[in-house]
Amino acid sequence: MKKRMVPAALAIAAILAAAGAAAKEAPQKTPGGMVLVRGGVFKDTKSNYFGKDVTIPSFYIGRYDVTQKEWKTVMGNNPSKFAGDDLPVEMVSWYDSIEYCNRRSLKEGLKPYYRIDKTRKDPNNKPDPHFGDLDRIKWTVTTNRNANGYRLPTEAEWEYAASGGQLSRSFTYSGSEDVNEVAWYWRNSGDMQLAGFWNWPALRENHDRTHPVGLKKPNELGLYDLSGNVREWCWDWYGDLPDRARNPQGSASGYRRVWRGGGWMSGAAFTAVAFRGNLAANGAGPDQGFRVCRNK
Repeated sequence: MKKRMVPAALAIAAILAAAGAAAKEAPQKTPGGMVLVRGGVFKDTKSNYFGKDVTIPSFYIGRYDVTQKEWKTVMGNNPSKFAGDDLPVEMVSWYDSIEYCNRRSLKEGLKPYYRIDKTRKDPNNKPDPHFGDLDRIKWTVTTNRNANGYRLPTEAEWEYAASGGQLSRSFTYSGSEDVNEVAWYWRNSGDMQLAGFWNWPALRENHDRTHPVGLKKPNELGLYDLSGNVREWCWDWYGDLPDRARNPQGSASGYRRVWRGGGWMSGAAFTAVAFRGNLAANGAGPDQGFRVCRNK
C-alpha cells in the first residue's frame, strides 16, 4: 500500500509545484485605464536623466489625464473652467490632486498612498526666496510607499513615461518631433492655427481651451497628452537637476512643486519632455491638471 501511495504523493506534489510556479509567472492584471511602464534606465538621449545612472522601477500610469467625469465621480464637484466629461480636470492644486488620489483609493478598496495632516504646517514647505510665503495651506503630506493606492508620479517617473520608457525614440515631445501631432498648445488649441508671437488677447479671441483627452497621437507606450492640453502635477519639490539625477525621489524640502508637460496656453518649448516647470502647491489654473500612478 505504501509503495502505491509514494508515486501518487509525488504526482500531487509535482502538480502543486507547477501550479505555484504558474501563479508566480502569471502577469498581474493592469488596472483599468492605466498602462504598465516597464522599468529600466533612461533610453531618451534628450532626457535630463540620460546617462545619469538612474533606474526607474516598473509602475502603472494613467493612459490619460484625470478627466472631469472621473473627478466628479470621486470628489462630487467640478472646479474646471472648461466643462466637459471627457475634458481633463483643471483648476486643481497639488493638494487637490493628493486628496483625489486618496479618496479614489478608498472608493476602490485600495490602501491610500498619502498620509495627509491638515492640522500641522509642513516645516519642509519653505517660503519662496523671491516672493515670500505664497502657499498658506502647507498640509504635511507623507507617503506610504508600500500602499497600492493612487498617487502622483515622481518627476523622474513622469519623464521616463513621457519619453517612452524602454521603447523611447528620443523625441522632443512625447511621441513625436512634430508638436502638432501630439500636443494641444497655444497655436493649435483654438478655432484657428495661430502664428506670430504669444499674445493673450489673441488666445482669448481664438477661444483657446482644453480638448477631450486622447485626440492627439499617443507616445511609444500608448500614453496620451503628456505634451500639452494641461500641465501635470508631480510629487516632487522643485530642485536643481543635479539633485534629481542623484535622487529620483526628489528633494526633502522646497517652496514649489513640479509640473511637467505644458498646457493649452503654453508655448511649444514648455510641452517638451525635458522641460521642467514649477508652481506653489496651492496654485491652480485653467491649464493645470494631473494624471495618476500606482505601484506595480
